[in-house]
Amino acid sequence: MNASRSTQSPSVSELATDPRFSGLVEAARALQPRTVALRRKIHMHPEQGLNLPKTQAAVMQALDGLGLHVMTGKSCSSVTAVLNGARPGPTVLLRGDMDALPLQEDSGLSYASEVDGSMHACGHDTHTAMLVSAARLLCSRKDALAGRVVFMFQPGEEGYHGARYMIEEGVLDAGGRPIERAFALHITATGASGVVRSKAGPMLAAADQFTVRVIGRGGHGAIPHDALDPVPAAAAMVGALQTLVTRRISVFEPVVVTVGRITAGTTWNIIPESAELEGTFRSLSEASRATMREELPKLCHQIAAAYGCRAEVDLGQGYPVTVNDGEIGPHVVDLAGAVLGQRYAEPMPAPMMGAEDFSYVLQKVPGAFAFIGACPPGVEPADADPNHSNRVHFDESALANGVAMYAAFALDTLR
Repeated sequence: MNASRSTQSPSVSELATDPRFSGLVEAARALQPRTVALRRKIHMHPEQGLNLPKTQAAVMQALDGLGLHVMTGKSCSSVTAVLNGARPGPTVLLRGDMDALPLQEDSGLSYASEVDGSMHACGHDTHTAMLVSAARLLCSRKDALAGRVVFMFQPGEEGYHGARYMIEEGVLDAGGRPIERAFALHITATGASGVVRSKAGPMLAAADQFTVRVIGRGGHGAIPHDALDPVPAAAAMVGALQTLVTRRISVFEPVVVTVGRITAGTTWNIIPESAELEGTFRSLSEASRATMREELPKLCHQIAAAYGCRAEVDLGQGYPVTVNDGEIGPHVVDLAGAVLGQRYAEPMPAPMMGAEDFSYVLQKVPGAFAFIGACPPGVEPADADPNHSNRVHFDESALANGVAMYAAFALDTLR
C-alpha cells in the first residue's frame, strides 16, 4: 500500500555511532518511575471506547509544563500534542492508544482495575505511559530535532475505529505539514521482555465480522419432517466456510475464518425457527478480503437453500490490513539493535492475524508498526497469559525500551 521512501535510511553502523542516541536508554530508564506511575494510574481506572475522560485528563496532566501545543478531540477523547524542534524539517507521528477491554480483571496485581467489567488487558495503558515519557524525553532534546513530532494519543482502538476519527479531525495535519513517517508500538506478554519485532509489508490482518441467521420452520423434535430444521444448515455452513478458504483463496494469500458463536433453540425437544452464526474472517490483502466478502454470503445462501431454509447475512467491515513501509519496517529492527542492543532486535518472520486501526494511518503515511515484548519475569513467553486475557501481566521493566524506541524513531527521522 505504501511506497518505500526514496532516501536511504542510515546503516546499522551509522545508527550505532549516532551521537543523538547517546544516553537515550539511560534517559528512558531515569523516567521509569514516572512511566510506571502513569501506567498504573491508568490501569486502575480503565475506560472503554471513544469516550475516555479520565484517561484523557491523566494524559493532559502528565504533558502539562512540557511546552507542547496540545489539542483535544471533538468526536472522541483524543489528545494530540505537537513538539516543535529547534530547526525546520519534516514531521514524524508517534501513536499510543488509550482504551481498555470489557473484561473482569483477575491478575492479582496490587494496582488491578477498580472498575468492574473493564481492564487494560491489551496493554494500552503501557502504550500511553511510554508515549508520554517519550514526549518528555524528546522535549529535553528538542535542540537535536530538525522538524516536529506529533504525539497521537488515541481512544477507541478496540473495534471503535478511533484512528479514523482522529484522522478525520486532522491529526495528520497537526504539525502544519504532511507527516514524513509514523510509528506505533504494541506491547505483548508472550514476547521476550524488551525485544522489538517488526517487518516489511503486511504486519497485521484486515478483520471483518459476519452474522448469519438461518431461517427455517419450527416444530416438534419427534417429527422433523414436518419442520424445516435450521440447525443442520447452520452446522453445514461451519465446515463449508473452511472449505471456502482452501478452495477459493490461494494458499499464498492467508485467510482465517472463525465461527465464534452458534445460537439455536430453547430446549431439547423443539426444532427452532432459526439458528445464528457469528464469526470473523481475517485476510492479508485487499484482494482476498474482497473475495471473502463476495463469496461468504453466496455460500451461506446456497447452503440454506439446499436445506429448504433461507439465510440473512450481515457483513461488518473492520480494520484494513496493517502494512508497514518496505524500508521503514526493517529499519525499525535495525534502530532497535543500534539503540537497545542486538539482543533486543528481532525481525518478524511472518505477519499476525490480529488487527489494528493504526492501519488507517499507514494507508496515508509511510511508517511502521512494531511489537515490544514484556513477558513477566520467571515465565517462558509461550507459557505467559496472552494479551486479552483477564490474567495478563506485563513486565514493566520493558517500558524503558519502549520509551527509548519512540524517542529514537523521532530523532532518526528528524536528523
